[in-house]
Amino acid sequence: MLERLLRLDYKLFFHINNVWQHPVLDAIIPWLREPYLWAPLYLFLLLFVTINYGWKGFWWMAFFLITFGLADQSSLFIKDAVGRIRPCRDPLMQHFVRVLVVYCPGSGSFTSSHAANHFALGTFCFFTFRHISKWFASLFFVWAALICYAQVYVGVHYPLDVIGGGLLGIFLGGMSAGFFQRRIRLEPELAT
Repeated sequence: MLERLLRLDYKLFFHINNVWQHPVLDAIIPWLREPYLWAPLYLFLLLFVTINYGWKGFWWMAFFLITFGLADQSSLFIKDAVGRIRPCRDPLMQHFVRVLVVYCPGSGSFTSSHAANHFALGTFCFFTFRHISKWFASLFFVWAALICYAQVYVGVHYPLDVIGGGLLGIFLGGMSAGFFQRRIRLEPELAT
């Protein structure tokens, strides 16, 4: 069973990294995984919660950062425990891998920290913003999924790595959002 799952993982990786590629995507997709590209989103969220929710916005920012930290450290712990080699470093795979980034990290491959972090933040944002619009809040999952796809496309993770990271992130983001929603909850400040 595990062998069949890994074979499917390699096959899907090969399709995403080699078959389903295009020069335009080669130019765009590596940028999706860059934190600087998403800085305007983070700035917008910071301003949005501060302006609309007052002191609760500051608590939201604290939980946002805590959620990120939990996901990142949990993923690093799992990487060290599992020790899966990244496709761009695997001696059996590296000749078949198109690496579209300058640097192939030396850390383990399972779970993807990008996937864990972004799905944790996406889940946290979904549950804390869905009172505004479920459609708007759902876009955070699209954002996280694009970043995960980019990790495989550029050759630094296998699909199972990002799926594992995504599930870890959804779990941690859901726990963090659940606690936040029970204790604080974003509601507009009432003018006095």
